[in-house]
Amino acid sequence: MTETWNPEQYEKFSDHRRRPFDDLTCRVGAVSPEVVVDLGCGTGGLTLRLAQRWPHARIIGVDYSAEMLDRAQRNDSLERVQWVRSDVESFDPATLGAPADVIISNSLLQWVPSHRRLIPGWIDALAPGGWFAMQVPGNFNSPSHTLLRDVAAQSPRAADLLPRLARGEAVSQPVVYLFLLAGLGCDVDAWETVYQHVLDPGAHGEPVLEWTKGTALLPVFEVLRDDRERADFLAAYGQALLQAYPPQPFGTVFAFRRIFAVAHKKVQRVSSPTRKGTQGQS
Repeated sequence: MTETWNPEQYEKFSDHRRRPFDDLTCRVGAVSPEVVVDLGCGTGGLTLRLAQRWPHARIIGVDYSAEMLDRAQRNDSLERVQWVRSDVESFDPATLGAPADVIISNSLLQWVPSHRRLIPGWIDALAPGGWFAMQVPGNFNSPSHTLLRDVAAQSPRAADLLPRLARGEAVSQPVVYLFLLAGLGCDVDAWETVYQHVLDPGAHGEPVLEWTKGTALLPVFEVLRDDRERADFLAAYGQALLQAYPPQPFGTVFAFRRIFAVAHKKVQRVSSPTRKGTQGQS
């Protein structure tokens, strides 16, 4: 995973980024969980919303980016959350010392090609009746990403860039997550939503470019370290984005598809022994 996260850049569109999280977590029916884990907590603002919702729970925020966790700790003035630096593949819920009642992964697993292999372990780590909720972008065939790959293909660094921009292959359709989670003994709600975000050009200049600087462009920034090389790439990509997402008098419309799945782990009920004297009776 990338280490070039910029908290300030990512938070420029915090209102828009918060909406899928709210749509995801509103489907989690936990009433009074004891242990809640937020995988990929970022700058922690959304994790703190979990602490507000469940004030008596132990909240754990997990992220690999030291920059994001530093911002999260500074945002957590009441020291309400236990912040853990770990990549998602290495994080073991068993180290928490108690089963998790809720595990949430919001806009993380697109970065983790192995995530479908990790999900069974997370479900196993849940307490009976626990909840797992995930959301991933499903917009990798949208102009914001196809144009990014097109510009990368024309770059002198194409051989280095294109493999890093293939993460959309990690994301599955909602029905795939439904079958996976149902097969693990969960009741599942899976769906997709296309948000029509209206971005304000007055605040951000080239708004879709500014959005992608906080996320989709990170693999590009890892490769293009030279300022001139990076500026040339951004100029070509920004011009292509302006044609695909032309500004309107009210702002720039940015359609963004997202994929959701919420799983409720079933409680295994122990059958009561047959009462003496009832066998064979009808």
